[in-house]
Amino acid sequence: MHIKGVEMKSVQELMNEHEGIQLMLFILQNVAKKIVAGENVPREEMEGIMEFLTVFVDKCHHGKEEDFLFPALEAAGIARDGGPIGVMLQEHERGRHHIADMKKALGDFTASGIEVAGFQKAVEEYVSLLNQHIFKENNVLFPMAEKVLSADDDKRLFENFEKLEVERIGLGKHEEFHALMDTLADKYR
Repeated sequence: MHIKGVEMKSVQELMNEHEGIQLMLFILQNVAKKIVAGENVPREEMEGIMEFLTVFVDKCHHGKEEDFLFPALEAAGIARDGGPIGVMLQEHERGRHHIADMKKALGDFTASGIEVAGFQKAVEEYVSLLNQHIFKENNVLFPMAEKVLSADDDKRLFENFEKLEVERIGLGKHEEFHALMDTLADKYR
């Protein structure tokens, strides 16, 4: 069982990723404001943000939860259907739809190609969903995980998280995403 006062590395990694995701959500909101105001946002920045949401948030972060954390919690007796895991999975799916809506509204990333109202709506819904989702995970699901998972479970999860990151996004990509966040945060904060 979890020893009080000792952080689980796997949970801490996911919480650290939540901080980066929330920073990118803040950046996304500010970028959306510029687009709504008719200001130009460089194509490569929009592509970088969309790649971050698709690759880092969904394939990497949600992949760690869906492929490893949630099954470990189920094995430890946490209900999937009608329980917190089922809710998290539904929210991951809703997030994927919002990302698809953003990409569709962005069109070819040119000022004339962006469907501004659709983009703004998708951004607002996605940011709201993810902020609530992160709150639930940080304050309900992760403390639950720390109660039911063992140190061996944590070690195995952390190792699987590291392996998934290399396989799904590749070596060095995590650092590239952090550099992108730093650059965009300086510009859009």
